[in-house]
Amino acid sequence: MSNNGKRLGELLMEADVITRRQLAKAIQKQLKGDKKKLGDILIEMNYITVEDLTDAILNTPHDDTIKPVIEKKVIAQPIDISEDVVMKTKFALDIKTMITAAVGIATLVGFWYALQADIQEAKELPSLESWYSAEYPSRPEGYNWPRSYEQYKSQVGQLQDDMDEVFDKIDEYEEKIDELEKEVTNLRIKVGN
Repeated sequence: MSNNGKRLGELLMEADVITRRQLAKAIQKQLKGDKKKLGDILIEMNYITVEDLTDAILNTPHDDTIKPVIEKKVIAQPIDISEDVVMKTKFALDIKTMITAAVGIATLVGFWYALQADIQEAKELPSLESWYSAEYPSRPEGYNWPRSYEQYKSQVGQLQDDMDEVFDKIDEYEEKIDELEKEVTNLRIKVGN
């Protein structure tokens, strides 16, 4: 049977989120007069979470429809749009907006102070001359320092060749791993057939 026209309960059972018994209990609650939707009842009964419900619905192909368990006529309820209700709503939205803005500003101020602290710390770092004198205390002042590549060759020497060998070995091992992964995949296919 295709997913076309499946009900929410069937989708949740197929996803192994709920059992048939849990679905039956939720439907019974709905039949006894609970006007909530099936998903809300399942969440209220702690059988599923909002994430489970969302995943089940989102994993359904887009051309599918979810049929409600109980079809009822919806009677439109009048909406109170009196000035008091509207003003309370605007005020609540304004407070939420102000709190959000205050949190955003506080975050930006915190970032600014953290950045200033990092800049100050960078300013207090020792100069390159003091690093050289600390690294080579036996060198007399005014010593003509070698160029960095010459210094690299004299101090590190064979390290680059050693590292090249290590990288070559890593490349060989990666190729062997790829070959082994292909063999494992082929074996899995053979075992599966």
